[in-house]
Amino acid sequence: MSNCPVAVTESTPRRRTRIQVFWIAPPAGTGCVILKASIVQKRIIYFQDEGSLTKKLCEQDSTFDGVTDKPILDCCACGTAKYRLTFYGNWSEKTHPKDYPQGVALIVSGPVPKKLPLYKCYATARDFPATLGSFTKASFAAISKAYSCRANHWSAIIGGSHSKNYVLWEYGGYASEGVKQVAELGSPVKMEEEIRQQSDEVLTVIKAKAQWPAWQPLNVRAAPSAEFSVDRTRHLMSFLTMMGPSPDWNVGLSAEDLCTKECGWVQKVVQDLIPWDAGTDSGLTYESPNKPTIPQEKIRPLTSLDHPQSPFYDPEGGSITQVARVVIERIARKGEQCNIVPDNVDDIVADLAPEEKDEDDTPETCIYSNWSPWSACSSSTCEKGKRMRQRMLKAQLDLSVPCPDTQDFQPCMGPGCSDEDGSTCTMSEWIIWSPCSISCGTGMRSRERYVKQFPEDGSVCTLPTEETEKCTVNEDCSPSSCLMTEWGEWDECSATCGMGMRKRHRMVKMSPADGSVCKAETTQAEKCMMPECHTIPCLLSPWSEWSDCSVTCGKGTRTRQRMLKSLAELGDCNEELEQVEKCMLPECPIDCELTEWSQWSECNKSCGKGHMIRTRMIQMEPQFGGAPCPETVQRKKCRIRKCLRNPSVQKLRWREARESRRSEQLREESDGEQFPGCKMRPWTTWSECTKLCGGGIQERYMTVKKRFKSSQFTSCKDKKEIRACNVHPC
Repeated sequence: MSNCPVAVTESTPRRRTRIQVFWIAPPAGTGCVILKASIVQKRIIYFQDEGSLTKKLCEQDSTFDGVTDKPILDCCACGTAKYRLTFYGNWSEKTHPKDYPQGVALIVSGPVPKKLPLYKCYATARDFPATLGSFTKASFAAISKAYSCRANHWSAIIGGSHSKNYVLWEYGGYASEGVKQVAELGSPVKMEEEIRQQSDEVLTVIKAKAQWPAWQPLNVRAAPSAEFSVDRTRHLMSFLTMMGPSPDWNVGLSAEDLCTKECGWVQKVVQDLIPWDAGTDSGLTYESPNKPTIPQEKIRPLTSLDHPQSPFYDPEGGSITQVARVVIERIARKGEQCNIVPDNVDDIVADLAPEEKDEDDTPETCIYSNWSPWSACSSSTCEKGKRMRQRMLKAQLDLSVPCPDTQDFQPCMGPGCSDEDGSTCTMSEWIIWSPCSISCGTGMRSRERYVKQFPEDGSVCTLPTEETEKCTVNEDCSPSSCLMTEWGEWDECSATCGMGMRKRHRMVKMSPADGSVCKAETTQAEKCMMPECHTIPCLLSPWSEWSDCSVTCGKGTRTRQRMLKSLAELGDCNEELEQVEKCMLPECPIDCELTEWSQWSECNKSCGKGHMIRTRMIQMEPQFGGAPCPETVQRKKCRIRKCLRNPSVQKLRWREARESRRSEQLREESDGEQFPGCKMRPWTTWSECTKLCGGGIQERYMTVKKRFKSSQFTSCKDKKEIRACNVHPC
């Protein structure tokens, strides 16, 4: 190792299940550190550079410095504060050009079934001018990929103001089902249900609309926003929103503390956001197919060195360009505030309602009387109040211009609340008592107040601002008991496989009052089970390339294999040697499908030569290059019998024709039609075609109106004609 003087080498002939390396991180901006280990099992069998034997550690993005390790302190602020959260999405093709997703909109349609949510895909791009249809979650991935049914967007914002006893999400933690549904589907329904189940720990549920597309000028001019409140116990704020499309990528804040150490409320927070991985899907790109992460991994921020296929990849390990910005502004405070430094007048007025501010925007067209004197302050104690003055509207010269209110308000403070020379200085109310200094026995507690108005003559206010008193907790506790800290986190398991042990510790916070030794346990141990150990580790070849798909079209499977390199005498190996995954090729051609032929129609002639037809209908149009549809109408010749042509019959026809023409002039009904031996009604109109396309039929009828008794013809009967229609393909 002479060419690498800072390297650490370690060797041992004894069997080991784990090793530790202590190292010092290089200066910021140096790059990544690679730790490697080799294991020699026998002279010709060794392991190197595979799996966990190589570990690459890179500098964490500064955006998250202090977020995961920031301690959450108890809040000492009083009253409540109201905030407005505004979300500005900056993720666009200009800022993040690599593989930036295009496509069409995906909209969840309702109502949502209990088992499978129903999605509806609307094509808004030029290539897809019509609705593509409905499909379930099971077919969502295939259809969305086939039709590019994934537009870039931010999902609806979901979050809440909460106490430190509840965590919506955090780096290093595991995503709940609600977080998973936001991260993978963009659905906030389950997340909101989880938040509302923690009603004792949550003050406000934060919700804001989704953004389609992810970036447009409107998202900057009228960015999504939501208002929420915080108080002393629920002074943290968390939220998240999904980057869509993505495997499980989100942005958001976790446990943002809005309480200051000076017992006040933060005025404004501005935070740039980069995406984080929920640990539930192993996709690498925006539009990767669904690939659940099993077992589920911890939530972590994305980095520029995650994978070369990642849209945020940077071989030099630079910081990811922020994709969004969130601004949290305080817009009001309510209740008694307990800041050590009193509010100035501007700050007090800012917390009052808009109609309470002292503004005079009187137009010249409104003529008023003079203002009356100010009324007494509405507060009868040493609290913030307001006073009022009035005036009368004498004339309104222009009715189109409204005149302002005739009442005006101004903030004021009530009289002093101290029995000791209240005219000297004005004090606030006492805030609530602090917790007792001990958890068992007799201790001390305190409370505070502050000066709200100093003496006008400039003298010093001598009234006390702090009080202390004794407090007793659990009077029956033994003087030999001791106060302990909370248990720490469990250590890592002592074994990397099989059965091991892990420990956790706590410390003595306060020794027994009687001077005895604290007998409470400071260490706990328990068994832990890691994956099953192999007697001798397997030596395996790398995975082969994936085989071709098992089908030439549609859905199939493909496989890959690896080989066992270990010698036979080394024992059995239970490692997986073959993997199978689904594959999808272009859709298979679908040929045209038709019904069976109908029965032949009747001959369209009663004698002589005619024709009959039969039809069939199209059940399925050809798709994906399938065979086209053959003919849907066939006709063939028919001949019932020869028409009679002997002279006597011919003469009879002529005679009947003359009689018919003669009677036609006399009869009242002119719509009849003569046939040999009978009188027919006119043809009916053609019926509607039985199909709009693909070949249908139409029918019309002629019925017998009257038969002549003297006629020698006996073939006088109702007539029916059939013809083809709409034979063009669908």
